Amino acid sequence: MNFDSYTDCGIEVAVELVNSDSREDGDLLPDVAALRALLQRHAVSGVGRLTAQELGEVRALRTRLRSIFEAGDDAEAAQLINELLVESRALPQLSSHDGEPWHLHYTSRDAPIALRLAAEAAMGLAAVLRVGGGERMSTCADDRCRDVFVDASRNRSRRFCSDTCANRNNVAAHRARRRAQATSV
Repeated sequence: MNFDSYTDCGIEVAVELVNSDSREDGDLLPDVAALRALLQRHAVSGVGRLTAQELGEVRALRTRLRSIFEAGDDAEAAQLINELLVESRALPQLSSHDGEPWHLHYTSRDAPIALRLAAEAAMGLAAVLRVGGGERMSTCADDRCRDVFVDASRNRSRRFCSDTCANRNNVAAHRARRRAQATSV
């Protein structure tokens, strides 16, 4: 499942935002500096001075994004995505700046950062829902993990957010089978 790079960016921002509050080691978005680093990793342009209020708004956004990944069905996910699109005042426009090729901006460059991220994430997740269905937006099957991911595999078989979680579960299953074999002998 392939999207264009700008759509991928919205999907990646959504996943990273949600996962910034799901790990055992606490909040990975503890301050404005961490928010700025996240924005730089995703090449979000036109970021000026960030405030603690904007950090709070982005943290609230990640909770709303998680609800999309945890939606019970496609209709619920679509409703949640549409609400974000309306609230972010998404209005797609072609833009070319900083030597970049033509691409879409979903809000004005002077919109608050939380609204810009909401529009980008919602547009990315809307593309996933439209092309692949809501089951492509998933939470990790590892009971100890709350991370989310978008399954881009051809056969929709991805169950874990990372190789770490997959390996941990595979090893646990292997050990359980060995214990079962040892007790049945």
